[in-house]
Amino acid sequence: MINLYRSKYNYNKWILFYNMAIKIQNYDLGVKILIPEIKHDARGYVSEVFRADWIEFFDGTFPKQVNLSMSKPGIIRAWHRHSRNQTDYFLVKKGKMKICIYDGDKKSNTFGKLVEVFVGDDEFKIVKVPGNFWHGTQTISDYPSETIYFLTNLYDYENPDEERLDWNDPSVIDPRTKTQYDWNSHLRSL
Repeated sequence: MINLYRSKYNYNKWILFYNMAIKIQNYDLGVKILIPEIKHDARGYVSEVFRADWIEFFDGTFPKQVNLSMSKPGIIRAWHRHSRNQTDYFLVKKGKMKICIYDGDKKSNTFGKLVEVFVGDDEFKIVKVPGNFWHGTQTISDYPSETIYFLTNLYDYENPDEERLDWNDPSVIDPRTKTQYDWNSHLRSL
């Protein structure tokens, strides 16, 4: 006999699933953070992470591929950018991560701008990164991070849409210090 424990929980709470609220924070370079509402009950929680009607966040560019990545503590995955209008959306499910976005295009009116976003499993956030800017991540927790990332373009195995720089490339300048970007700068403020 299978016991679903229906008598223990009020399943009517989940009917309001479609009424979940979201909050959107806007940053420079078109970076946005979506903070979805989390509904808790005795069984755990549920939250929406993607809705096609979240127009103000997705701007009509919807994910076509979803990947999962695990990074060990301290690992830096940077720098790369996309030239075919790809947008990346990052959701850190486990661990803590710094996500950096940098405009290295000397012809751009935002050249030299840098955005740092800190996210982790203690706060549920989805970070939108316009792919035309250099971007990368670093696991800053003392345990591995797991990131679900949504891509608006399918990965092309024959002709990848990825331009890369080394994680410590001297052309990436931190506008606050006017020196080469230091991935560990956050450690000095702890």
